[in-house]
Amino acid sequence: MSLYLSLEDLKVDKVIQAQSAFSANSANPAILSEASAPISQDGNLYPKLYLELFQHVGLSLNEEEIHANMGMVSGAPSQGQLVARPSSMNYMVAPVTGNDVGICRAEIKQEIHEVILCKDQDGKTGLRLKSVDNGILVQLVQANSSASLVGLRFGDRLQSNEENCAGWSSDKAHKVLKQAFREITMTIHDRPFECIITMHKDSTGHVGFIFKNGKITSIVKDSSAARNGLLAEHNICEINEQHVIGLKDSQIADILSTSETVVTLTIMPAFIFEHIIKWMAPSIMKSLMDHTISEV
Repeated sequence: MSLYLSLEDLKVDKVIQAQSAFSANSANPAILSEASAPISQDGNLYPKLYLELFQHVGLSLNEEEIHANMGMVSGAPSQGQLVARPSSMNYMVAPVTGNDVGICRAEIKQEIHEVILCKDQDGKTGLRLKSVDNGILVQLVQANSSASLVGLRFGDRLQSNEENCAGWSSDKAHKVLKQAFREITMTIHDRPFECIITMHKDSTGHVGFIFKNGKITSIVKDSSAARNGLLAEHNICEINEQHVIGLKDSQIADILSTSETVVTLTIMPAFIFEHIIKWMAPSIMKSLMDHTISEV
C-alpha cells in the first residue's frame, strides 16, 4: 500500500498511474479522463497534467519542476518518486514533495532514544521542564546549550534512566537535574503531542491558513492546508523544522513567505501548548528559546 506525504502527492500519483497505464495499453484510451492525455509528440511529459493540477489542487507546476521531482522512465509504469522510509508493508510516494529537506528534518520518530546531557561550567543544561499528565515534557531549550546540541526540542518527553519519573512535579524534575553529576543520561520520547502537516504553496505563494500569536485561527477553504488536514486551535511549533515558539507573528510570516514551495508545519493542540508554557514569560521564550533549524 502506498503512503503519501500530502494530498497533492496522492493526486499527482493517480494521474501518473493513469497515464502510465494508457502508455502500456494504448488500445484502451477510455481509462484516461479528458483532462489527462498521453505523452505528446514533442516529448513533453503529460501536456494536460499541469492544467489538471492547477484546477483540482491549486498547484502551478511547469515541465522543469515535474522532471525534477519525478524519476520517470519512458514507456515504463511509475508511481512517482519514492521517499525511502523503513517499512515492510508500505512505501512513501512523493512526486510533488520529492526529497524535501524539511521533510527529513521534521520527521517525528516513534522510537525511544537516549541522550547524554553535559552541564556547562555553571552547572546548567539549558533545559526547562514541565509536568503534563504525569509525564515530564521539555518546556524550553536554550540556544547554544547542551540540550540544544543533543537535539532536544520543545514537547519532548523525558524519562530518567536512574528512576521512573512518572508522576513527578516540575519542581522535582528540576531538582533531580540540579543534583545530578556533570553527565546526565536520559531517555527521550520524541514530541508525543505534536504532529506534522506537509502542504504546498499555490500559484500565489500561500498554503491557506490564518494565525494569531502563533496559533492557527482559521483555514482557507479549498487550500492546501484544508486538503491536508491542518486544524485550527493548534499552535505552530516549527516551520520546516525551524523553531518558531516565542517569535512574533511578523517573523513567522517572514519564514513562511521565504520558504520553498513545500511547507512543513509541526503543530500542537493549543490547550496542551498553553499548559506547557504556563507561567513562563513571553520574553523568556523570545530571548532564550532555541530558534535554529534542526540538522537532518
